[in-house]
Amino acid sequence: MTDERTGEDETDRLYAAMCLIETPEEARAFLLDLCSTREIVDLAQRLQVATMLSVGHSYVDVSKATGASSTTVSRVSKCLNGERGGYRTVLARLAEES
Repeated sequence: MTDERTGEDETDRLYAAMCLIETPEEARAFLLDLCSTREIVDLAQRLQVATMLSVGHSYVDVSKATGASSTTVSRVSKCLNGERGGYRTVLARLAEES
């Protein structure tokens, strides 16, 4: 959706806003303001699914461990192995922090 006043695409503005977050506490506050608790839990589950898939767990094991549906596991797998690389980037950076 484009903001008629600025011509800026609001999704781009959201991406830019996320880049301004500096700490986990700021991320928590922003997400709690932006999303419902259920949406945050769903996002966290998808990251857990991606983490498990990236280290070789089977779809069945991932679904059992996370409670994610087979559809969610499949969708995350498709993204994890897709060309955008968002999950791969974040997982690599999380591993560097460990």
